[in-house]
Amino acid sequence: MPENASRGRFITLEGIDGAGKSTHARFIAEALTARGRRIVVTREPGGTPAGEAIRAWLLHQPMTHDAEALLMFAARREHLANVIEPALARGDIVLCDRFTDATYAYQGAGHGVSTAMIDALAQWVHRGVDPDLTLLFDVPSEVSRARLARMHAKGQASDKFERETQAFFERVREGYLARAAAEPERFRIIDSTRPIAEVREEIARIVDKP
Repeated sequence: MPENASRGRFITLEGIDGAGKSTHARFIAEALTARGRRIVVTREPGGTPAGEAIRAWLLHQPMTHDAEALLMFAARREHLANVIEPALARGDIVLCDRFTDATYAYQGAGHGVSTAMIDALAQWVHRGVDPDLTLLFDVPSEVSRARLARMHAKGQASDKFERETQAFFERVREGYLARAAAEPERFRIIDSTRPIAEVREEIARIVDKP
């Protein structure tokens, strides 16, 4: 997408399962809307009819890890072309629950998919459209596991990623932190073990900045 002065802002939310990013997505959208901004809230995998169909396969069907990565990027290309790029061109803020950092963390660090392959797919699929700001909600893997256990005890069904081992989530978390260390100008790491009110105060300060 060509650069122009009216381009919107692309904000992504990342973190291991149970880190709390989805809990805070609505708060962020409401806070930005209250400031007069047009917001598009979306998610990955998903965001389009094709993407949501792919999401169902990814979360519940067994497949090779390379196939997972390829399907993630297939859904992502649809998402970019039909939702993200048009919204940014209108000058909207796009708030996306997960994006390509999740592929590096889950399929790459977690499952050992080649980083070179993910790099090549990202370059081909993104076509110059990358997040302006990424909020990384960070919790230790044991906190993630405890939160997921509470959610499932209340009757929420689990997907195949949520059923992974603690060692897997530790690798995913380290993958996220490594990406944040490599791109400190884009990432903001948020300690999501704190009370929700404290986390939201920090979020508000971050998203208010240009």
